[in-house]
Amino acid sequence: MIMETAPRPRHADLRPSPGTASRRLPHTPRELFDALPSLPGLRAEVIDGRLVVSPLGTPEHARMAMRLFSELRHLIADGDLNAYTGNVAVHVNGSQDSVVPDFVLVPADCPRWGARELLSSGLLMVAEVVSPGSAVDDRDRKPAIYASGGVPVTILIDPVATPATVTVLSDPKEGEYRTSTRVEMGSRLHIPEPVGFTLDTSIFVDTPATP
Repeated sequence: MIMETAPRPRHADLRPSPGTASRRLPHTPRELFDALPSLPGLRAEVIDGRLVVSPLGTPEHARMAMRLFSELRHLIADGDLNAYTGNVAVHVNGSQDSVVPDFVLVPADCPRWGARELLSSGLLMVAEVVSPGSAVDDRDRKPAIYASGGVPVTILIDPVATPATVTVLSDPKEGEYRTSTRVEMGSRLHIPEPVGFTLDTSIFVDTPATP
């Protein structure tokens, strides 16, 4: 009787090919980020020098960003401003972090870093919708990143806080916002210049917190 044995698995050949041998491998999170291919269904960011890859937000998460967009639509209507909800990256001047805010308000001629990223120094306002998985980055890390990049105004929409809150941060200097105003969700909140708008945060109240 002849016994047949399964062929031994071959180890992957990790040696560089002639076409890749001369290429320099990424040495920093920023270089690795720049080398990433498209990642459908995932969000890649460089936050405080860390490469962070996370799933896209839930529909409830996206709904809050869209409701903010709807409230600011009158500012965008004349074509001088553009707004994006969770689908553009921001290159932070100085640190070279690359972050993806849930909402971005920019002049129509906002400068870019390459083809993919808006320069933070050209932004008017960003907003983040806090979820349980992003709470530390959204509350503690990203505001300092935006302030150091010269973003005039940052809004934190926090449905997972108890009680739910909305915070506006402004007047950035030396890597931090010097003015902070927080209200319970459902109250009115003034957004200072260069936006200059009073936001009725009750637009977020009937949206469930993201799981």
